[in-house]
Amino acid sequence: MGPMTGGSRVGGRRRRRPMAEINVTPLVDVMLVLLIIFMVTAPLLTSGVNVDLPKANAAPVNQDAKPITVSIDAAGDVYLADTKIDLPGLVAKLQALSQNNVDRRIFVRGDKSVSYGRIMQVMSTITQGGFTKVALLAEQTGSPSAPAEQAPSVPVK
Repeated sequence: MGPMTGGSRVGGRRRRRPMAEINVTPLVDVMLVLLIIFMVTAPLLTSGVNVDLPKANAAPVNQDAKPITVSIDAAGDVYLADTKIDLPGLVAKLQALSQNNVDRRIFVRGDKSVSYGRIMQVMSTITQGGFTKVALLAEQTGSPSAPAEQAPSVPVK
């Protein structure tokens, strides 16, 4: 009997075939990291106008629909969402956003350094436009955690 010839290799080793499976572990890791990033950054993107709200101990109002937010910054400029707007054109823009629904909730965010008269001027312009659910926003003072914007329990009419 002679040495083996033919298809087998010396030493009995076979050539390893390439793996035809997809490793999903790195994909899951990347997706979880992206989920955490979006969960952290999403609350930071809620309002673009920098307003220093006054503090109040009012209970939050139940919110049935997403309210429209009107902001007044420290300089007294009026913003609808993140867009600067002049006061005479505010009612027309609000009517367009609410699709002429005068029962749509409108929150007014005023910087604490803005005069009371300027905030009342904006609110009276909104109510003269026919909107009935107008409320002021303030920061909650009772909780040691990060303050959240809350509306007072009694809307201004």
